[in-house]
Amino acid sequence: MQRALQSFLNSCIKHGTLTMEFPGGWQVSAGDGSEPKLRVLMADKRAAAQLLLNPELAFGELFMDGRLQVLNGTIYDLLDLLGRNLPHMMPPQVGRVRHALRSALKGLTWRNSARRSRQNVHHHYDIDDRIYALFLDSDRQYSCGYFESARSSLEEAQLAKKRHIAAKLLVPPDATVLDIGCGWGGMALYLSELCNADVTGLTLSGEQLKVAKGRAEMKHLDSHVHFRLQDYRALEGAFDRVVSVGMFEHVGRKDFATFFNVVRRSLKDDGIALLHSIGRLDGKSPTNPWFEKYIFPGSYLPSLAEILPAIEQSGLIVTDIEILRLHYADTLAAWRQKFISHRADAAVALGERFCRMWEFYLAAAEAGFRYGGLVVFQIQLAKELTTVPRTRAYIAREEERLRQFEQASVSRAMAAE
Repeated sequence: MQRALQSFLNSCIKHGTLTMEFPGGWQVSAGDGSEPKLRVLMADKRAAAQLLLNPELAFGELFMDGRLQVLNGTIYDLLDLLGRNLPHMMPPQVGRVRHALRSALKGLTWRNSARRSRQNVHHHYDIDDRIYALFLDSDRQYSCGYFESARSSLEEAQLAKKRHIAAKLLVPPDATVLDIGCGWGGMALYLSELCNADVTGLTLSGEQLKVAKGRAEMKHLDSHVHFRLQDYRALEGAFDRVVSVGMFEHVGRKDFATFFNVVRRSLKDDGIALLHSIGRLDGKSPTNPWFEKYIFPGSYLPSLAEILPAIEQSGLIVTDIEILRLHYADTLAAWRQKFISHRADAAVALGERFCRMWEFYLAAAEAGFRYGGLVVFQIQLAKELTTVPRTRAYIAREEERLRQFEQASVSRAMAAE
């Protein structure tokens, strides 16, 4: 076992230093002796065997169960070290075979039916609602922020994300907007309040629906923002604009065509749609098994090569694509720091094992966006070539106009107080 583990670590760590210690005094080390120098305590030899046989699943599970502990750093420090060494990593033969099998079998698995989609959403979003308040911004934007500068705060980045999307949508006054996967309602409320739009938001989470409706009522926008507990496939009607932020990752590869057919059906002939989704730069790949089991069951992160054929087949036109690089890494870093600062509150609500799971989730996701080829796609769609201006200059103009409306809205709110 010790020899196999040493060989495994040697194949993974070329820069920096990692030492794994076991009860009984034996240890294995790998790397070039440089910083960072991390020490990891493993609970037993069985933990080492699990890590060797199925590292993608076992790594997170061992940390969750307290059987893998980082002695002189955090779990993110360890994941960051592994991420920096990612180009050198060669998984064991068993791992390569398992990865190939998962890739092959993924195409044979079930679709995310309406029933399964509800179950998947319930697994992640209908947990104790207090947890999300501990690490998200005040508007509960649970998707990639838009960091206009390195000094931007989480609040500023999430506001900038909504502004950036709204600018690309070019929402005219009194427009009807469909928000597929509206979350806690922040994007819908922004479009109604700043763009004077009538918005229909869809979610499959009862907890999100309750919060979103309550927020619309508090802002006196409930006559213009309509939140529904409804699957996107069941929707009827046509809208001037369609937006979907952070939902496409849960559609599933077999339903890409269905999704874009619904978007086309829901979009008026002169309408604009905007898809904001996590994606891969390195081609198709199955979802990490730990994430699929514990965090996002039924999820799939696509490459552009998988998305674009489904768009073309639906009859929609791609009018703009923007790749947000590292913005989600910065978003996750802010979430992780906020969560750690409120970790004691989270432990009271859902227990220590949940806290370790959530900490691993945020840290692993951040490392994935820094080193693992994950990015965010913003894909603008239309039915007609002439719907969107010929150059992208309108985006900056719209953002500035919306920024002025935001400032005016804040001034009115302060005056009312």
